[in-house]
Amino acid sequence: MKRRAFLKNTTASGLGLFMPIPASMLMTENITQVTILHTNDVHSRIDPFPMDGSRNAGRGGAARRASIIERVRSQEEHVILLDSGDIFQGTPYFNYFGGELEIQLMKMMKYDASTIGNHDFDNGIDALVTQMKKAGFPMLNCNYDYSDNGLAEVTKEYKVIQKGEVKIGVFGVGIKLEGLVPKKLIGTTVYNDPISRAQKTADKLKNELKCDLVICLSHLGYKYDSSYVSDVKLASNTKNIDIILGGHTHTFMKSPDLQRNLEGEPVIINQVGWAGLMMGRLDLKFEKNKPGKCLSCENLFVQ
Repeated sequence: MKRRAFLKNTTASGLGLFMPIPASMLMTENITQVTILHTNDVHSRIDPFPMDGSRNAGRGGAARRASIIERVRSQEEHVILLDSGDIFQGTPYFNYFGGELEIQLMKMMKYDASTIGNHDFDNGIDALVTQMKKAGFPMLNCNYDYSDNGLAEVTKEYKVIQKGEVKIGVFGVGIKLEGLVPKKLIGTTVYNDPISRAQKTADKLKNELKCDLVICLSHLGYKYDSSYVSDVKLASNTKNIDIILGGHTHTFMKSPDLQRNLEGEPVIINQVGWAGLMMGRLDLKFEKNKPGKCLSCENLFVQ
């Protein structure tokens, strides 16, 4: 895939809230459509918000999210389901079950991968390791060093996913934990610069492993007025990353943002709020021996 042309076509599509294009309209032996579904900062929101007259009353909930995922999978052949961290903390379900319910629901929904959010450490490393051993999907992070604790056995820097003729590399990056998470909960976990680590991983996925598409699952936050590393800074200071699916700042985006990387090429950035109120959907088309393009991007309320 020629990356420049892929994202040039993405820009031409406007990154608007378009209706997804059914795979049946694209069915030729040379064309592969890949649909990416993603969430972030679900924060243990298992049930819909209560019907109390508030802005989010009746919205969200794991059952409705699962229904959307099932419907999309019934319509599209190649679907990837991803999460950008902070699975835990936010309702009594986490306090009572310690994260097991959240992980089991994600397993039932067949998530392909997640990254680690700061609140995923809230019960400590041992508890996180216990739950991740039951997950059936990997936690991805390339800028935390777990070599001296148990997370090393349940995390990976990246995952390569094959969908038809398309090879997709997915990796994760996390925010600086100092000041956000008590030292006793993260133990010997070491934070490393996410920009340099992301660049190293993206280069490996694109150049060595020959991935057609490279996706970063980020729990850095969309953007800041400070010097903190954000998704916007990550995009503008790296290359070989095609899409950044973010979390942490609970940013409700009507449509994805487009930033330029070190080589002046566009990078898609998307984030879908918090509490499972929204799901993101990106439909990508890859044609054999021709540049790929983004057909549509749609951030949907779960209601």
